This record gives sequence, C-alpha cells and structure tokens, in this order.
Amino acid sequence: MNAALLIAIVVAVLAVIVVVKTATVVPQQAAFVVERLGKFDAVLEAGFHVLLPFVDVIRYRHTLKEQAVDIPEQICITKDNVQVAVDGILYLKVLDAQRASYGIADYYFGITQLAQTALRSEIGKIDLDRTFEERSYINSMVISELDKATGPWGVKVLRYEIKNITPPKDVLAAMEKQMRAEREKRAVVLASEGERDAVINNAEGRKQEVIKSSEAKRQQQINEAQGQAEAILAVAGATAEGLRKVAEAIGAPGGFEAVQLRVAEQYMVELGKLAKAGNTLVLPANLADVGSMLALAMNVIRGGPGPLPTTPAPGGPRPPPAPMAPPWSAAARSRRGSRSSPAPPSSRRRPRWRAAPGCCRPWPACRTPPCTARPRGAAPPRSRRGRRRPRPPCAAPRRWRRPPPGWPRPAP
Repeated sequence: MNAALLIAIVVAVLAVIVVVKTATVVPQQAAFVVERLGKFDAVLEAGFHVLLPFVDVIRYRHTLKEQAVDIPEQICITKDNVQVAVDGILYLKVLDAQRASYGIADYYFGITQLAQTALRSEIGKIDLDRTFEERSYINSMVISELDKATGPWGVKVLRYEIKNITPPKDVLAAMEKQMRAEREKRAVVLASEGERDAVINNAEGRKQEVIKSSEAKRQQQINEAQGQAEAILAVAGATAEGLRKVAEAIGAPGGFEAVQLRVAEQYMVELGKLAKAGNTLVLPANLADVGSMLALAMNVIRGGPGPLPTTPAPGGPRPPPAPMAPPWSAAARSRRGSRSSPAPPSSRRRPRWRAAPGCCRPWPACRTPPCTARPRGAAPPRSRRGRRRPRPPCAAPRRWRRPPPGWPRPAP
C-alpha cells in the first residue's frame, strides 16, 4: 500500500513537471524561440502553447517592446583637437526574434559599441563650437550608421540622443570668458545704439526747435515790418499834414516874419549845443554873420538861389588850383590859337624795322627761305663780286631811314 502510494505520488509529480515543461503561455509583446533537439523550430507569439516534452526547448525569450539602452560616457576628440566627454541614450526595438537570436550573440553589447564608434567618428568631423549646435545632425548620422549594421540582426534603431557634452575645465573656463565677453560686447553695442538713438532724437528735436523758432522769428519780423510800415505811413501822413499847415501859416499875413524868428531861435539854440558835443568843432568862416545865415535860410524857403559865398578869411583854407591840360589836348590848342599842337609823346617815337616771323638772324646773315623775297621798292643789295642779290623783308637796317613810298609800316 505504501509503495503504491509512493509510486502514485512520483507519477503525479512527473506529470506536473511534464505539463509545466510542455504547456507555455507567451505574454503580449513577447516572442519565444523554440528549438527541437537543438535545432530552431519555431517562434512562439503571445498565447498558450504546448510543447513536446523532453524534445522542444524554449531557448531565447525576446521582448518586442521599444527598449532604451544607455550609452556610457566616452572621450571624443573634435576636429580642432579638443577632448570632450559624450554620453547618450539609444532606443531600439526587436523586429525579428529569430535573427535577434541567431544573428548576433548579444545585440545589446553590439549596438552599444557600434553607437560609441559612430559617435566618435561624427564628433571628429566637426569643431568644438559646432558640437553644441549640430546635435540633431550627429544623432541622425549615428542612427543611419546603426541601421546599416543592425538590419541583419533583426533589430531596428529608432532614435539616438546625446545627453551630455562635457569639455575639459580649461576649455569650459575659456568658453565662459568668451560668453562673458560676447555678452559684454552685446551690452556695449546695445548701449551705444541707445546713445546713438538718443543723440539722433536730441538732434532732431533741436532741429525742429530751430525750425520752429526761425519760423516764429520770421513771423515776428514780418509783423514788426508791417507795424513799422504802418507807423511810417502814419508818421508820413502826419508830417505831410503838418507841413501843409505850416505852408498855409507861412502864406498867411505875418507868417514869413514868424519863420524868420523861428529860424533865428533854432540857429542860436543849435549853436549853443556845439560846445557840449565835443572839444573839436568845425565852424563856418562867417559864424558871426547871423544875418547872412538867416538870408540863406529864407532864400531856401522861398525857393530861389542862395547868396554867393563870401570871401574866405585870411587864415582859412584855400581851394586847390585847377589841373593843367596837356599841350596836345584840345584845350591847350584852343589857348594857343591857330598854331599846330605838338603830337603826344607816344606818336613821336622813331619807327623801327622788325624781322619777319620765321627768321633766326637779321639780314644779311639770314638765309632762310622767307627772307629771299625782295620787298617792293627796295633795291637789291650787292655781293662782294658786284652781283645783286635779293633783300629779305626781315632785315633791319643798322641806321634809321625813311621807308620807301608805299611800304607798309610794320606793327610795333
């Protein structure tokens, strides 16, 4: 009895083990690779599956979800020979469980190493300053390189992102100084532009102020000129009316005597003011003759000619003598009568003969062709042998003699 029970228990345990080994449930977004007697048999998808006991074995289990793989930090050298530490993160997905199982031993390790090498290659193609700007370009180039290698593995690299780019400390300090300098430069430029705009605005304001003030001054001058013109017209009208009244009063009986009295009073008053104006006085010669001054004023009032000037005092200035006319002028001829007047000095010069243009030496040394023509009325000179030779017109005689008749006088 006990042995039978023990055998039953053993068979039950073996049945449970067989059921556990043969019945398999594959979860969603997972794939199991089954080998039968050490050879690939099938890929189990999500659901319940029964395997042959002791024959089928689940060798690989893959998840079909998108996976994030951390790429460790590594040292990269840029194009300008600066070492930077770069790390990133990679997103991939298994598309073919069979290739992922038999195409590569460990696709995680392979993709990680390939991502690092591709990243070093792309970082070495650009400068340090561009590494911070070209992140998207570096990511796309790394993804393209990984896609070429992971296609046979049954793995798809979806995207790659650079997490950190850490340059050395001295480069960081230099970059901070450069950034500070750039910011200070921008601040100075902005301040200068603000000052320039302020100066331009002030100048524009002063310009408008000057224009407005000039327009106001112009209008003021126009108004003042119009006021002065009206004042002048008013004064002129009043003066004309006053002169008309004075003329009517002078024409009345006793008006002329009143004018004489008024002129005499004004003359004495103004004469008394001369000594107050300054120490230097210019006085007429007949200062004491008040009657002559009064008569001169009355003649001016009547409209007639004034009296002849009196003889100057013995100590007074004399008028300058009249200038004398030259002896060849018409006035001098009229004074001398019918005698012929002498000619001016310019017309009494002795005429001189000048060489014609083109002559290099005076005749008879000149032998140029222009000097071979004989002038009209001039006798040809004789040579040493008695033969006559033509006399050139450019020859100037050594002594003056009267020119022959008809010979034109050369220009001075």
